[in-house]
Amino acid sequence: MDQVATGKNYEDMDVKELFKIFSEDKSNVALRNVLIEKHLYLAKILSRKYMNKGVDYEDIYQVASLALIYAIDRYDISRGFEFSSFATPTIVGEIKKYFRDKVWTMRVPRRIQELSKKISNAKLHLEQEYKKSPTPSEIADHLGVTEEEVLEAMEASYGYQPISLDTPSNDDSEDKDMTLGDRVGVEEKNFVDIELKDFMSRFMENLNDLEVNIVKGRFFENKTQSAIANDLGISQMTVSRLEKKIIERLKKEYAKGMEV
Repeated sequence: MDQVATGKNYEDMDVKELFKIFSEDKSNVALRNVLIEKHLYLAKILSRKYMNKGVDYEDIYQVASLALIYAIDRYDISRGFEFSSFATPTIVGEIKKYFRDKVWTMRVPRRIQELSKKISNAKLHLEQEYKKSPTPSEIADHLGVTEEEVLEAMEASYGYQPISLDTPSNDDSEDKDMTLGDRVGVEEKNFVDIELKDFMSRFMENLNDLEVNIVKGRFFENKTQSAIANDLGISQMTVSRLEKKIIERLKKEYAKGMEV
């Protein structure tokens, strides 16, 4: 065993013998790299099972490769298990964790994520059994959950792989170029303007003629306090005092209206 010192020597050795040597010296980087190279096929095989799920294969493979390294560092050959039997659940677990924690575009409760996986498996099973796409009710009966829970998980699953707003709407309307984005509702800003105008109209009904002239002059006609004072034949100080008083009333009335 002492004669083994280079990566070239390691390449010709049995995997079990390599793990025995590595278990005695975890700092042996050259040997660690050889073990990784010899078992990267596991990461490739397991990564392919998760292709076409909305994530690039290279990202999944990277996660699987890191999990493989983690498994090599933790593997204890003295326990008698084959390395592949030990590494496979470790790699699969890390891939699933990546999908669960990183891929979902919305923060979906773990319970819903787990149920969503069960629903996907149940769909495949029931489609083969019934020769048709199963209904939410049939899936619920198969999993022993309520139909409401199935519908909730199915709706939440859209957070797993987002749909572009540029996707065609695919309906029977005459406008075939309409996208999903065209159907998304937006807030009508004019509603806010209407509400504000209505509020101001009702507020000014409770002002006297002098106060109404000050409000119109200052906030609708952009006049200075001096110009308004000259128009009304009063002092600028009086205009300033009444303006502050009006503004305070306006704030109170608006705050009261927001509480309703």
